[in-house]
Amino acid sequence: MTFSGALTLTDLNDYITPSQVCIKPVEQTNKPTEDKAPGAASTEIHIDGAGAYYEVTNDVHRQMDFNQTVPGKKLEQAQINLNDCLACSGCITSAESVLITLQSHAEVLNFLELNSNNTNTDPSAENPYKIPVISISPQSVASLATSLAATLSSTSRTPVTVTPRQILRRLRAFCTQSLGFAHAFDTTFARHVSLQEHIAEFEERKASDRRAGKENTENLHPTSDWGVYGLPMLSSSCPGWVCYAEKAHSEMLPFIARTKSPQQIMGTLVKNWMGKHWGKLPHEIYHVTVMPCYDKKLEASRTDFFNDIYSTRDVDCVITTGELELLMQEKGWDLSMPVPGELDPSLTTLPRTTNGDGVITLPPIPELITHAGTSSGSYLHSIIAHVQATSDVPLSLSVKMVRNADYEEYVLRKQVRVVGKVNGVMNNGVDNALDRSVTGDAQELGEVVFKGAKCYGFRNLQNVVRKVGRERGVRTATGAAGKLGSRGGHGGRAVGPLRRLKKGQMDDGKEREENRGYDYVEVMACPGGCVNGGGQLKPVLPVAAVTDDTTMLVDAEGYQRDWAGSGVAVDGTTTSSMEVAVLQNARWGDKEWTRQVEEVYWRDTVVDVHSEANGVVRQVWEDLYEPKDGVDSVEDRERSRRDRFRTQYRAVENEVIGLAVVW
Repeated sequence: MTFSGALTLTDLNDYITPSQVCIKPVEQTNKPTEDKAPGAASTEIHIDGAGAYYEVTNDVHRQMDFNQTVPGKKLEQAQINLNDCLACSGCITSAESVLITLQSHAEVLNFLELNSNNTNTDPSAENPYKIPVISISPQSVASLATSLAATLSSTSRTPVTVTPRQILRRLRAFCTQSLGFAHAFDTTFARHVSLQEHIAEFEERKASDRRAGKENTENLHPTSDWGVYGLPMLSSSCPGWVCYAEKAHSEMLPFIARTKSPQQIMGTLVKNWMGKHWGKLPHEIYHVTVMPCYDKKLEASRTDFFNDIYSTRDVDCVITTGELELLMQEKGWDLSMPVPGELDPSLTTLPRTTNGDGVITLPPIPELITHAGTSSGSYLHSIIAHVQATSDVPLSLSVKMVRNADYEEYVLRKQVRVVGKVNGVMNNGVDNALDRSVTGDAQELGEVVFKGAKCYGFRNLQNVVRKVGRERGVRTATGAAGKLGSRGGHGGRAVGPLRRLKKGQMDDGKEREENRGYDYVEVMACPGGCVNGGGQLKPVLPVAAVTDDTTMLVDAEGYQRDWAGSGVAVDGTTTSSMEVAVLQNARWGDKEWTRQVEEVYWRDTVVDVHSEANGVVRQVWEDLYEPKDGVDSVEDRERSRRDRFRTQYRAVENEVIGLAVVW
């Protein structure tokens, strides 16, 4: 008897905690230079009342009390930074549990204070003045808008609507006027660039897949020096998923898209493209991003996004939505107060200007560009729209929920003519329905030309990893005991992408649909997608009634609760003489709250600015293009674009044997 494949997969769920093997080896970097005298007494480590560590001899240690000043050598406290976490192969963990020293709102405030007093404008200096720039994700804007609307609705007893555009304009005012940032952008234009590069990479993989075939991964060959393999193509914008694949499922790395995430593309735009227009080198710009996820801090710290020439990162610091709210609280900024121009049209309506020398300056960047599909980037829907737009025949789309709303399959098939009676009525035209009663000639379902999936959350992700492994004949990492033997890949019989039919079995449309492998999968580690990231704001508790001196709160089932009297910690904020509370330990992933954030994410009246955005994208490509050996060619332009907007991944070998861990 064998275990089910689902039981032998890596033990994961949607709420990940640090592993017991997540450690940093002790390394002594400040060894004493003097030699130890023969017969000298041994030393011990003593901790004083303030928690400081001292190296003292046994004789001194025996003669002193706990609160005495320790006569000895003070030792440095070991710290774990982001690079340590990226290099560790012991666990897969959310970055909230990692001691982060250079990625926090306190670091941002510290830099802005020091930079404002820096008068050194020489770029060759060791620490020149830097232009501070901040980029805000649309998911963070939606979270802040939802929280503000819930707070105002609770205090006013009437529904209050706040649009993401209003919040973005208020955040821009806060960042430039209160914090001192020179520029404040949202990241939707970078996402627009990422989606275009995503589509280009999908076409490259599709062409590679046709040449190599889908029978065995040994037939997969890179189509170019950039290491583009075949299908299926898995999205790469989620750093939690990428980090998990590098550590636990390295066999999936060839299928993960090389296209950079919107955050890192924004880093390229700010440090290289915008800096070029501003006359600044990459190290003369300090770039901060606001993200819904803690793992974005890990992504920004990857060595792939570090410029060795100028010793600077594409994104210098990442803060979460919650940390941005802390900044506003510390500065006393009221996000509910409107700012001038918050209802003005998009900045794309502004003309391009010239400076005094007649040189065209940086073009206005479209803000809050919407992409139909999902609130996590719309990668799958952009691929679907591209396939439909480039198809020679009409295509119909069908959607099927696999397990839940976080795991759905999307199928594009050719529209066909049905000759016969459909529901008792003669039909000689195009029919897209798959479940109607057809008499007369047999119903012929259209050929499936594309099959994709949306997969959010690690529980659903494990099923996708298994499915892709079966389809492509690759061995997948299994269980705590490590990788087990596999029939596919390089060690045995390859498992083809289609399940063989039994003799005499009809190969109808549904059979073909079930057996067809995925062409593309949009993968996100968080259930519910990016709007439910771990760095988003927590649910706001509504106010039920106000007595003479007590404000009662309503729980999730509508009952009045005295949270303070029940021992539940709440963070109270007084607004209009009433108290609105936020649960300090609210469970991450509240479905109703996530639904509200999702609704606000799409709540805005905005015109289609895709044509304007495409024009700016072409300008970006032109400005960033640097001919190789002075020769301008189409191939060289493709190389330049890939070098700017794509990255690579590497497997992290796990030296820990799961069954040997003592729990």
